[in-house]
Amino acid sequence: MTIKTDSSLIRILIVAIGLTAVGCKTPVTGQIKEKGFKQIFDGKTLKGWEGDLNYWRVEDGSIVGEITADKLLKSNTFIIWRAGETKDFELKLEYKMSIDGNSGINYRSEQITEVPFALKGYQADIDGKNRYTGQNYEERGRTTLAYRGQKTTYGQWLYLNVWIDLFSRSVVGWKVDTHMEESLVVDSLKQAVHKRSPDKGLIIHSDRGGQYAGAGFKKVLETHNCIQSMSGADNPYDNAIALRRRATSLRTLINNGRF
Repeated sequence: MTIKTDSSLIRILIVAIGLTAVGCKTPVTGQIKEKGFKQIFDGKTLKGWEGDLNYWRVEDGSIVGEITADKLLKSNTFIIWRAGETKDFELKLEYKMSIDGNSGINYRSEQITEVPFALKGYQADIDGKNRYTGQNYEERGRTTLAYRGQKTTYGQWLYLNVWIDLFSRSVVGWKVDTHMEESLVVDSLKQAVHKRSPDKGLIIHSDRGGQYAGAGFKKVLETHNCIQSMSGADNPYDNAIALRRRATSLRTLINNGRF
């Protein structure tokens, strides 16, 4: 495991590898050598690292995190690099994970005191089935910030599209972008269909926006054998649940003061 720093900005860094409270085994190797990078794991010991040794060890040149039946976790636990402070950086490593494993690498994070070896902050998510690997996650915060292939933009006007499962009332697909073109609703609908894998005849409710009448959107409906239900003029019923969800989100943002 190696790290490369940039002298332009000075910030405190916590590099931490996490285990979630489900059974998994996660080895992370330190044997990567590249010009301009500093090795932060010596391949032999946990010198410079701090964590619960019931779950972390060095084995065959790798840091191994493992949860076993006799040592189950109630909350996520991290092994934290304590050997220094860095500036802007690049982090490179190799990892291997059991198929049911779920882990992540925290950065720009802070340690909390209520739970041993727990962190709050940004995380590069990793899991054995590659459902979440590569997404940007906020541990003990806003949770998912961007899925793999998506982007999060700061300081611009953004547009949000969501798809809600009317049975569970949970958001099953969403996308944020700097435009409100057809791809905004198409991509988020594809995400929802992929997540739920619905049977033939799924009813898709929407308002009369042009994005929902486009050829690309209708193609997705046809491909997945979905039925479109579009509100009539001055008839908001098809979109009522989404509008209510948006109003709740706006009230939450205003009351909590986070934008």
